Amino acid sequence: MRRRFDPTDDPASFGHHFIVGLQKSPVLTDHDKRLLSRLRPAGIVLFRENFAHDLPYEEWLALHACQLADARQCIERERILVSIDHEGGQVLRTPEPVTRFATAAAWSDQAFAVGRAMGYELRSLGVNVNFAPVADIHLNPDNPVIGERALGTTPTAVEGAACEFLEGLEGAGVMGCAKHFPGHGATQSDSHLELPVLDVPLAVLRERELRPFAALIERGVRLVMTAHIVFPQIDPGVPATLSERLLRGVLREELGYDGVVVSDDVGMQAVAELFSRPLTAARAVGAGCDLIVICAHLADTGQALALAGGLAAAWRDGRLAQETLEHSHGRITSLLEDLPQYAVEELPSAVFARHREAGPVLG
Repeated sequence: MRRRFDPTDDPASFGHHFIVGLQKSPVLTDHDKRLLSRLRPAGIVLFRENFAHDLPYEEWLALHACQLADARQCIERERILVSIDHEGGQVLRTPEPVTRFATAAAWSDQAFAVGRAMGYELRSLGVNVNFAPVADIHLNPDNPVIGERALGTTPTAVEGAACEFLEGLEGAGVMGCAKHFPGHGATQSDSHLELPVLDVPLAVLRERELRPFAALIERGVRLVMTAHIVFPQIDPGVPATLSERLLRGVLREELGYDGVVVSDDVGMQAVAELFSRPLTAARAVGAGCDLIVICAHLADTGQALALAGGLAAAWRDGRLAQETLEHSHGRITSLLEDLPQYAVEELPSAVFARHREAGPVLG
């Protein structure tokens, strides 16, 4: 049964559509406190600067526990999403002794063991969502952003390793996320810096990029992250994050995905100008994107309040259908209800020593 959603003009009525990156601090700042209290987002995302890397394990862990407790108190939701990008290699946020696994290409044949180790360690940090595995295929040697973050150079290699990683991660109690739909591995540019264009037909995507996502969906992945990429032969001029053709037509109808769709950071230069307009959030939700991620590295996270206001305005004047909101609200609510909520706890050194044997680590 679809859940009835009865919003008001208060930004908090639409706060569940947002995941907010905290300011560059290991303690909750006044900016974050005000924003989290007013918006009441579905959750937060942690970055490197949210950990005190210069302190011993016991001390940075205690500081981290206080930051999460403060965030929960401000959000005032019984259940929140505590997320992180933790892939290995260049995409690691946490200080030692958390295991510093090498880039994914180095441990693709050990993906289950690495996923399980990552999940166990992230769980001890109170994290319940890891924005991994990368389901992109390393198709272009000149790609400046994916490369060896990918688990392989062929659809078969990536779909197998990605599913094993997800099984290990979720077996340890942390939810995974397939990214970056419909595929970032063949692009020539980095969406952090500009809007990539991949001029291929949907038939090519079906043969290559979509296969790992299809496998992960069959495996039961609950989160899929969008790519800020334009596909001119599929939906001209519209980034995938805003594309109803790709999100509803391909992801949901063709691939049969019924879980939550989450955007990549909307502060990235590929879409930053678009998301400077409050109504763009309504475009994204209308296209099929449930959760909008906005992080402090590239944007003023206070912008989320204006985007929530844009959602309220679009709902009020009928540009965003009640049925669309209710379907999205139901998916997000179901996800949050199923997300475990973890206390921060210290792990014995023997656990980290054992995990370093799971796969290659950084030198």
